[in-house]
Amino acid sequence: MDAAFTAEQDEIRRTLRELLAKHSGPEEVRAAVRTAEGYDAVLWRRLARDLGLPGLAIPEAYGGVGCGTAELALACEETGRALLPSPLLATAALAAPLITALGTEAQRAALLPALAAGTLTATLAVPGTGLSTALGLTGDEAGDEAVDLAGDVAGDVAGDVAGGEAGGWAGGWAGCGWAGGGRAGGVQARPAGGEGGWRLYGEAAQVLDGHSAGLLVVAAHTGGFPRSRTLLFLVHTKTAAGLVRARQTSMDETRPFGRIELRDTEAELLGVDSAVETAAALAAAGRTAAAVLAAEAAGAAASVLERTVGHVKAREQFGRAIGSFQAVKHRLADAYVRVQAARSAAYYAAWDPTAAGLALAQALEALRVTSAEAVQLHGGIGFTWEHEAHLYFKRATADELLFGPVHRLRDRAAHQAGLFLTGGAGQAVAV
Repeated sequence: MDAAFTAEQDEIRRTLRELLAKHSGPEEVRAAVRTAEGYDAVLWRRLARDLGLPGLAIPEAYGGVGCGTAELALACEETGRALLPSPLLATAALAAPLITALGTEAQRAALLPALAAGTLTATLAVPGTGLSTALGLTGDEAGDEAVDLAGDVAGDVAGDVAGGEAGGWAGGWAGCGWAGGGRAGGVQARPAGGEGGWRLYGEAAQVLDGHSAGLLVVAAHTGGFPRSRTLLFLVHTKTAAGLVRARQTSMDETRPFGRIELRDTEAELLGVDSAVETAAALAAAGRTAAAVLAAEAAGAAASVLERTVGHVKAREQFGRAIGSFQAVKHRLADAYVRVQAARSAAYYAAWDPTAAGLALAQALEALRVTSAEAVQLHGGIGFTWEHEAHLYFKRATADELLFGPVHRLRDRAAHQAGLFLTGGAGQAVAV
């Protein structure tokens, strides 16, 4: 196997790094997050038009570049280095894969070219804080005994119908505890009558780019208790009546969130009415998103480490650079090892997405530790909220809250790999 990057992949990295070095420095990032969209719309259009960034992993038949997860991950490694605020992650790594996997031919033809061109942005709206669970990154627990039982039964049926482990856990996921479970809360869907239309009601409080996206892919519960299932629905924000959106305050301003309220809002079912297919598509999208996020976090960790090394080389105490002190060297050496391990794991996950969960855990941990070291090694100025080191520290914390935590990512990966069995008393034991 040749693991070296191709000339095309190297060119993607080089071009994007040069462009972001000119237009996405710390001051430009702070200015961009204060706009209504939460990102620099002019820069986004340039990235879409000149580099085809949102269409990297979209098939050429639908106006995309026709590359794969590896190219998208490489691009996101560079956007991570600059902490670029943009709708790239939500559009290209969450919404586009779901539309590609589940959408009808008419839906793909109508939506994917606009997503690839950057003229339409999209995101995945999941109720509550269940995004990582919905994507299969940290588990698929339904949340209470009744729903767990329903999920187990559905899992057995789905396993018989679809076959294999994927069908089994997909059916268990169809218990839909994180999507409302047929009870109050979450987002509910009901048929509107007529030409297969649907109506949504409920809310999702933490939707990535939810305040600005032109298209929402909404996970909603339907069917009530007898046919309990969660499906995905399309909501066009410019034309949907009964949709209320507001930007939320977030720890990391470069990851803006929106609160979405659906008040009898018209929606279109994405694909077919199949909870098993929906769950499988969400799991696949979760692996893609995790691989992309791992590369992005590795890029951010590498960038903040480089900035810290530059600082300790220039900052002097007692007549010598603080970087010459052995204790400082040891701390930076440890951080360097973490960053390189995270980068290697991210590259492997881009090639083999089944390892994406572990790669994401490695990268998030590397970013958290490295950014914390950056704050400390910058000394008094590093502890001020306005210093750029805090941009990286807040990104590390917010990403782990949204897609982690790290120990749950690793626990999920361990169970999927069969490293634990259930003992007689119902307790997990190591194999």
